Amino acid sequence: MATINSVLGPMETSDMGFTLAHEHVLVTSAGIQHVYPEFIDREGTINKAVTEFKQAYSEGLRTIVDVTTIDLGRDIRMLEQVSRESGINIICATGTWRDIPRVFWSATPDMIAPLYIREIEEGIEGTGIKAAIIKVANDVGGVTPEGEIVLRAAARAQKATGVPISTHTWAPERVGEQQVRIFEDEGVDLNRVYVGHSNDTTDTGYLIGLLEKGVWIGLDRYPGGRMPGTPDWEGRTDTIKKLIDAGFGHRIMLGHDWSVTLSIASLQI
Repeated sequence: MATINSVLGPMETSDMGFTLAHEHVLVTSAGIQHVYPEFIDREGTINKAVTEFKQAYSEGLRTIVDVTTIDLGRDIRMLEQVSRESGINIICATGTWRDIPRVFWSATPDMIAPLYIREIEEGIEGTGIKAAIIKVANDVGGVTPEGEIVLRAAARAQKATGVPISTHTWAPERVGEQQVRIFEDEGVDLNRVYVGHSNDTTDTGYLIGLLEKGVWIGLDRYPGGRMPGTPDWEGRTDTIKKLIDAGFGHRIMLGHDWSVTLSIASLQI
């Protein structure tokens, strides 16, 4: 039987149940909680998450993939507590989002990949809690030079560990195609790649092109409408129907890209 690491330890994949593929408990910035903790209502976030997750559990949710990375303010002990108190399984991530640390800009992929591998094989920040997915991100304007370094590092970590890669993209500019080309160049098994935020476009030609490469796609920004120029929920749902009709229903993952707390400061000035 296959297993996966959750924030509470290894679990059978058959126990994951209904899963949301791209979510967040807390989104902030690297280091803020440690240096300026007054800017984050940590206990309030935990309490709200537990309450909302218990409600979601009662409606059938069993697992979320929390793709919060270090540069998004990942709080691994928070995820552990929320999972334990709510009953929702949480799968956590290593990797790097759009706020790529400056020290990575002049690094090589082979310098960065071992950092991701350590968080997968040994654990995060000395906790023993192991990541089970690698998050990367490229946005408007496509893959930057430093973004390519991170993508190649993620690819090498994926090949070393076997865990999947989850990407943040800007679908209106077909950024997923750039990511997939780099992963192909690195020899990644594309069955282990999830191209996220793909329902920010209704361009089924682009989406089917990705699916034909062998990746999974994340239609993970429901209900949508948050960013100008992206589809509303009706357009997103119509796109899903077209992809299902084209025979790709088994390669689609759903989610909300939702966060219990999204960079909300608790400090009163």
